[in-house]
Amino acid sequence: MAPGVELGFAAAAEGAGGAWRLHSTYFPSKVGGRPAWLGEAGLPGPAALRCGRCQQPCAFLLQLYAPLPGRADAFHRTLFVFACRGAACYGLAGPGGPFLFRSQLPRRNDTYPEEPPPEEPPPGPAPAPPRRLGSGAALCRVCGCLGPRCCGRCRRAAYCGPEHQALDWRRGHRRSCGQHAAGDDLANAIPEHNEFLFPEYEILIEPEEPELPADSTDDEQGAEGTSKDAKEQEELGAAGTAGQK
Repeated sequence: MAPGVELGFAAAAEGAGGAWRLHSTYFPSKVGGRPAWLGEAGLPGPAALRCGRCQQPCAFLLQLYAPLPGRADAFHRTLFVFACRGAACYGLAGPGGPFLFRSQLPRRNDTYPEEPPPEEPPPGPAPAPPRRLGSGAALCRVCGCLGPRCCGRCRRAAYCGPEHQALDWRRGHRRSCGQHAAGDDLANAIPEHNEFLFPEYEILIEPEEPELPADSTDDEQGAEGTSKDAKEQEELGAAGTAGQK
């Protein structure tokens, strides 16, 4: 039997009330915002996420949670898609985006419990965008990808490259950088959105409804009506022939 078709619909995450479902703990499928990384090993670096045409950083476009329960090494599996923000690049020849990356984990791993996540929202406010992975690797304040570059002044703000460091500096890091003690996180809080990110939506996945067969009752009534019409035509023809004799 051929596998069924599933359809994805982009839906608003209902503000802070639904944003908790978009964090990696809940294995989301989503569009835009920052990537909710499934694992920590093998993440694409800044060089892998640059457009092959304009050489600018690509933005996270969407991710789909597509597990393979039949495979021990892909009990959890997420596909990540990145695309260039420059519209002109899509009309040029040569290598370029979009780029697809896959991340997968076995059911028993060091990041997630073996049981499914709870369906109820966690207590308290939604968590802020992460600065670092559990391994200690820093994430870019702008795009949420690996950030090996850091601010030369405060040494705390991480970036994937000079483009996003300059963008964050203009957006307000110049005012907060170095003004507070190293332990004060308020000054270096990561803004939830910026102009580089695509608008964020949750992807709701539903199976495609099978095409319903034609109503057999209507077919039977139509066949019965056709049969009656043919019988009436035969009777009229016979009556006409009798009248001519």
